[in-house]
Amino acid sequence: MKKVIVVGGGISGLCSAYYLVKEGYDVTILDQTDMTSGASFINAGYITPSHFIPLAAPGIITQGLKWMLNSSSPFYIKPRWDMEFFKWALLFKKSATASKVKKALPVLKELNLKSRSLYEELLASHDFDFHYKRKGVLMAYCTDKAEHEEREVAEQAIREGLEVSILSKEKLQEIQPVLSDEVKGAVHYQCDAHMTPNHFMQQLKEWLQAHGVQFKLGEKVEGFTVKEEKIVSLKTQDSIFEADEFVLASGSWTSKLASSLGLKIPIQGGKGYSMDVNRPTGITLPTILVDARMAITPMDGFTRFAGTMEFSGNNNTIKKERVEALAKAVKAHYRDIEIQADELNKATSGLRPVSPDGLPYIGKTSKYQNLTIAAGHAMMGWSLGPVTGKLVAQEIAKEKTMVNLELFSPDRFK
Repeated sequence: MKKVIVVGGGISGLCSAYYLVKEGYDVTILDQTDMTSGASFINAGYITPSHFIPLAAPGIITQGLKWMLNSSSPFYIKPRWDMEFFKWALLFKKSATASKVKKALPVLKELNLKSRSLYEELLASHDFDFHYKRKGVLMAYCTDKAEHEEREVAEQAIREGLEVSILSKEKLQEIQPVLSDEVKGAVHYQCDAHMTPNHFMQQLKEWLQAHGVQFKLGEKVEGFTVKEEKIVSLKTQDSIFEADEFVLASGSWTSKLASSLGLKIPIQGGKGYSMDVNRPTGITLPTILVDARMAITPMDGFTRFAGTMEFSGNNNTIKKERVEALAKAVKAHYRDIEIQADELNKATSGLRPVSPDGLPYIGKTSKYQNLTIAAGHAMMGWSLGPVTGKLVAQEIAKEKTMVNLELFSPDRFK
């Protein structure tokens, strides 16, 4: 039985392990943490065919420049001297063109739709019993500018064949009366679904353990041994691990690990914040507050409030002013819902791995025959977990992949 080492215990790593086990591989997962926190555990839990436009799109840079030095804005860049970030930002600027977005759009849509189907297959398999609701996601707006932009995207989504409705303020109040009078309307993407991420991550880990997958936690990779275009082993602070195939699914840390192998896979950690409210809120539909860039999800037994994009390096520092900005947005957009002090104090953060063009890296590298990359999913990491794992397994098994991986090549910036 061939051995595979997966570096990274987030959603992409665990889904890769799941489909590799199904293919008959002996899998070991290495993670530098204890696998109880991070972006895969605290995200909004959306499965999003609606997110077919990559983050690197025309207009995002102009908007970002207006916000970037305001530490409480939805998009924040901490001023610092960081050459890797400067290089990444230049690549982002080059990628944010209409022609590149047009090329990426159908493939991102396909990835998300296939991943949604795989989530539903996982649920139907009876291997798991997780919270999954296909109620759609509301894109709720307060300004004329946001309404205009969201309607344009909605019309494009309808042309792409997605299930979408444009809701007036009156109709929105009927289906989600907890929203305040400040909210003037919304686009309802019925094609989307939502889950409770931390619950599914625990179920997936337990299934993998029951099927022979070994978890080596608190193991930070320090180097690789390479021989004749193949990785032979990797070294952590305590051990040496040998395998036939290696998968880098280590999120925002993938870039640094790849660099140690002579690979250029630019990724920056985009920090997001999350707060859970374990009391009734009356919120029944997942909602993105467009003007505040914030996501709210009714999960299994609680409501999650998450959002912001912060580029400040790979750290888990909680900036109080950013958490308070999220709380203010909740108060402005909802009736009689206020994040309390103890809930604010329990806010967590996680790093989304963001590529310069907003597309994930999925597939084999040309430099090493036995290395597969699964990282860089930005805000679609949860949505694309299963399809990423399936594609990784297909690549390693040398099967035809269910999606053309050309646009997702790990070599595209070399």
